[in-house]
Amino acid sequence: MSWQTHTVFNQPGPLNNSNLFLSDGALREALVREGAGWDSDLLASIGQQLGTAESLELGRLANTNPPELLRYDATGTRLDDVRFHPAWHLLMQGLCANRVHNLPWEEDARAGSFVARAARFMLHAQVEAGTLCPITMTFAATPLLQQALPAEFKEWITPLMSDRYDPHLLPGAQKRGLLIGMGMTEKQGGSDVLSNTTRAERLADGSYRLVGHKWFFSVPQSDAHLVLAQATGGLSCFFMPRLLPDGQRNAIRIERLKDKLGNRSNASSEVEFQEAFGWLVGEESEGVRQILRMGGLTRFDCALGSHSMMRRALSVALYHAFQRQAFGKNLVDLPLMRQVLGRMALQLEGQTTFLFRLAGAWGRQSHEAERLWARLFTPAAKFAICKAGMPFVAEAMEVLGGSGYCEENELPRLYREMPVNSIWEGSGNIMCLDVLRVLTKQPDALELLAEMCGDVKGQDRHYDRQWRQLQQRLRKPSEAQGREIAMQIYLLGTGAQMLKYASPPMAQAWCRMMLDTRGSVLLNDQVISDVLLRATGGV
Repeated sequence: MSWQTHTVFNQPGPLNNSNLFLSDGALREALVREGAGWDSDLLASIGQQLGTAESLELGRLANTNPPELLRYDATGTRLDDVRFHPAWHLLMQGLCANRVHNLPWEEDARAGSFVARAARFMLHAQVEAGTLCPITMTFAATPLLQQALPAEFKEWITPLMSDRYDPHLLPGAQKRGLLIGMGMTEKQGGSDVLSNTTRAERLADGSYRLVGHKWFFSVPQSDAHLVLAQATGGLSCFFMPRLLPDGQRNAIRIERLKDKLGNRSNASSEVEFQEAFGWLVGEESEGVRQILRMGGLTRFDCALGSHSMMRRALSVALYHAFQRQAFGKNLVDLPLMRQVLGRMALQLEGQTTFLFRLAGAWGRQSHEAERLWARLFTPAAKFAICKAGMPFVAEAMEVLGGSGYCEENELPRLYREMPVNSIWEGSGNIMCLDVLRVLTKQPDALELLAEMCGDVKGQDRHYDRQWRQLQQRLRKPSEAQGREIAMQIYLLGTGAQMLKYASPPMAQAWCRMMLDTRGSVLLNDQVISDVLLRATGGV
């Protein structure tokens, strides 16, 4: 045809049909090191399935077809239901089948199951993040409900611990699988939950009647929510089922679904309680304590989720750079691009090593030192890693250039998704205040830091300098320095793991890159080659 204008070439296709587990050398090593190597074969199978074009398309469809609020039916009967695209339900089926919502809480759970569950979470997060919201809330609520579920709902334990996803509107005891949501924040308070105004009045049968509102009521289609309300004794935690034991709808009125920047596949709502029924969890006035029992788990998932999306962004960028040619070479062979990609991969290498050490600590809560490790480093990790996600994905977009900025690519969705993890479950300042709270209220935390840093003392001068600087700050820790302190704690925790387990050249390079205060440091080409090899599946 004489009018043909050009031939399309030098345009890499989308990254699909890859194995998300086998292509990640750092993840595979961390899994074994933290005691969950027994899950490697299943993770390889999950990684293969999730990396297919079909799975990735489900993630796209779930976000381009967001949930819809069905407030009334055709007869005018109040429904307060949410309708999802079929892609959402298929993604949820996979998450539940892989027990991302309850693996460590099984009665016969294997040692290392918390670590295995973190790896499964990480793989799913690279495909679609919105579906992880109901999963992480159910995951965090389950151990609390196993101990404190109101007597009227004891039959819920069996479906709560199943591997089934059941979206049907039925009483919980009749379902094959359950999801639990949370409702904490109100218009006037946000993170300051003590200012909540929702009231709870005790009734003669022991239940409570709640009147008030929630500004963010996550996943309103959940079978039940844990909510905070003011009872006679103070702020308390209540179990609020969507359907009452007699099958009637609870008086939870969905006012609207949030129109969010990202997280489009997931339904977040505003609700009012018009004399809704709830059952006390624990004792009156223990609301904050009960929520904090879950908060650490959801915060860990926030950090893990941001890391996972960063990992996907790097994979997309690397796939492009290995194929795209510019100035006579593949992008990955250009010196400046090699520095960019090497630094990105090395940053994730450290995050993977650290997060799976943290997952191991969460799985060893019977040991006081491990419990303290998780308590201190979880808010630090959420602050540092979630903050790092947005510029990281933006850098990945630059690798692709203009095509990375267009909606046909998955990077714009990842970019929009990133801020939610910095905000949800406590924004950056809240995380830093939590770190300071641990340091001031638990003196053993300082000993834990000293022991951790002492184990690697003398291996890297940048690391040793950071530890000395933190010690000076901790002599008189001030709230105004909370961000610097939290960031240093995260960096020292990550650096300790790198110095212990990474190759010496890679560990030294990480310390120079992340801890040298003099500015940007060039990575040598051998380190870049090694870290890119690991980021694409070599060990």
